[in-house]
Amino acid sequence: MKSGPVGIGLIGAGMISDTYLEHLTRFPDVDVLIVGNRDVDRARVQAEKHGVPQWGSNDEVLDNPTVELVVNLTTPAVHASINAAVLAAGRHVWSEKPITTDRASAQALLGSAAAAGLLIGVAPDTVLGPGMQTARRVIARGDIGTPLSASTAIQYPGPDLFHPDPEFLFAAGAGPLYDIGPYYLTALVHLFGPFAHVAAVGSTGHATRTIRVGDRAGTVFPVEVPTHVSAIARFRGGGVAQSVFSFDSPLVRSGVVEITGTEGTLLVPDPNTFDGDIRITRAPSFENLANEPEWVTIPSAGIVAGRGTGVLDLARCIRNGGRPMASGEVAYHVLDTMIGMDEAMRLGETVPITSTVDPVPMLDEAWDPYESTL
Repeated sequence: MKSGPVGIGLIGAGMISDTYLEHLTRFPDVDVLIVGNRDVDRARVQAEKHGVPQWGSNDEVLDNPTVELVVNLTTPAVHASINAAVLAAGRHVWSEKPITTDRASAQALLGSAAAAGLLIGVAPDTVLGPGMQTARRVIARGDIGTPLSASTAIQYPGPDLFHPDPEFLFAAGAGPLYDIGPYYLTALVHLFGPFAHVAAVGSTGHATRTIRVGDRAGTVFPVEVPTHVSAIARFRGGGVAQSVFSFDSPLVRSGVVEITGTEGTLLVPDPNTFDGDIRITRAPSFENLANEPEWVTIPSAGIVAGRGTGVLDLARCIRNGGRPMASGEVAYHVLDTMIGMDEAMRLGETVPITSTVDPVPMLDEAWDPYESTL
């Protein structure tokens, strides 16, 4: 068995690669060796910016004999093909979310990885941050009693406000459900376990959108997906949830995750971030029903890193054995749930979620991304 840092190659040098490279180049247990992109000049810019020694095409990443784990940061439409190519090259893979955009290709990836003895990890890894992990420990020790229900919401005018190339976020396989949904639905899987049934309705506020920033500002493009989704769900272990995912709201609300239990309500930090305080309120007396709730704040506990935390966990599994916490199996169940919500919107009926996933363990509070362990 090999020892020492795990060799990393990136495919995709777009907007999100900055935050990945910022963190991955600081973790002692991984060594970022090469950045790849269809546009090699873009790969060079990112490699030089973050001190990565090599850059090249996507094929050059896969052909590099020192790369053991490939981080796929391409757009959702090509996740299936890139992830499959990584596995075919005998490399482990970390994929940005979603794992793919359809059930069949995701199942094929999991089967290929299992047959080859390779590991798949999939974003979001925000659920591994101190915020969510502390919230899980609070629930596990019974601070709000038995969890009964969840309410989540993310709504704002849409990523065309800030993204220089936003078309892919409004294309099939994206929209708020597939772009933002994984953060919230993955958080709910960690908190409640697997989904059992879902229902949803959706709408499209504008048939076209206009790019607002960058060299292509003013470009008009079509919208192919619902840009407002309201969903309800039931979990296999009991409990229900209601969620809103919207690119159509002038009123910005983000990071809304409320867990109601038999003894209190818990506010969980934004699942699109790694940290944040946890707040609990309990049932008021009859005389105080009209007053503002009284909140108890619980600071998060643990070391904050950022995007790339899941890559590091996957890398340590490559060396030490075990399964990554942000696993392909969790990602497939979340994808299955999102597709179920999509089907519920089209059919106008409740849809069963046939996939399931084992309970996800919690990170040890002493887990340190900046420790050299390999």
